[in-house]
Amino acid sequence: MYAGSHDSYTTFAPMMDKIIQEYHGHGPNDKHPPEGLVTLNAPDFPPEEALMIKSTRIRVGRNLANYPLGPAISTAQRAEVESKVTTALSSFDGDLKGTYYSLESMTPA
Repeated sequence: MYAGSHDSYTTFAPMMDKIIQEYHGHGPNDKHPPEGLVTLNAPDFPPEEALMIKSTRIRVGRNLANYPLGPAISTAQRAEVESKVTTALSSFDGDLKGTYYSLESMTPA
């Protein structure tokens, strides 16, 4: 489930609130806890696997700034995003270097 814009949360509130409540356990009137007070409900790693973990990070990221998410992005904005991403990808070297194939230029084969 994706919210196409910020307005989706109010326009489709009955559905979105239900999904957020079920998935995250937060109701529409709940407040976001202050940073550092979130407790994850996850099982412990088996001891032998825990020894292999050096560090971990959980992050929620967003698409490129100043561009709407998928359902609200225009064709012109998609072209701008593709241009920016392909420029960035073309700077990669070594193991990260590759070939970018645009959906526009791909064939069914």
